[in-house]
Amino acid sequence: MNTQTNPAPQFYLTAPAACPYLPHEMERKVFTHLVGERAPELNDLLTQGGFRRSQNIAYRPACETCRACVSVRILVDQFKPSRSMRRVLAANADVTGHEYPAEPSSEQYSLFRHYLDHRHQKGGMSDMSILDYAMMVEDTHVNTRVIEYRLRAEGSGIEERPSGELVAVALTDRMADGLSMVYSFFDTDRERRSLGTFMILDHVRRAKAMGLPHVYLGYWVKGSRKMDYKTKFLPQEHLMSRGWERYDGESSD
Repeated sequence: MNTQTNPAPQFYLTAPAACPYLPHEMERKVFTHLVGERAPELNDLLTQGGFRRSQNIAYRPACETCRACVSVRILVDQFKPSRSMRRVLAANADVTGHEYPAEPSSEQYSLFRHYLDHRHQKGGMSDMSILDYAMMVEDTHVNTRVIEYRLRAEGSGIEERPSGELVAVALTDRMADGLSMVYSFFDTDRERRSLGTFMILDHVRRAKAMGLPHVYLGYWVKGSRKMDYKTKFLPQEHLMSRGWERYDGESSD
């Protein structure tokens, strides 16, 4: 009889590096590989424990002097859009979202490149090539999907791949207890549409339709202005030292 068990995942620690969110802070990460048949199950457990996925790596902050990064997830069944969020939904009534396997395209990369050039010129992803982008999308051993958001083309009907203009893309993992938004990007020239907010609202709708209780948004960093938007989707839970705790922050309305 074969009594051999699957090996436990091995965890590693990165060297200190400058924090991309808070000045004068240094970051370290603990990470492991997500490969093989157990990858989906392991991804679920690690995400629930505060990890994030990038390609076939799961990581979380392990900084020595800072605990500013807090994992955030929206409570789908209790979520109520604010007035400003309802305006975003109305402004994007002509946008349709379609879900596909995790396969890249040159059209996606063109929008991704435009997004980086306008929003993240000095970020760690700023020099990503089309091959790097393809790896970001394809290198996954879990249930990952690409959701393309397009303007509804005039006169278009039911098509396998709609032909309207691509305005936003989300790379999303489906887990046992929710949807995890791994990465998303959008047309920065359409600022009035608030497409980033719209994609989160659409993920809440999708999760609810699937009977999934959470939408995972990654890390919120208090003191980082570019992360403030994550705490507007209420109610939500934050992963603290004692586990997931409900957060009912003040609405911006």
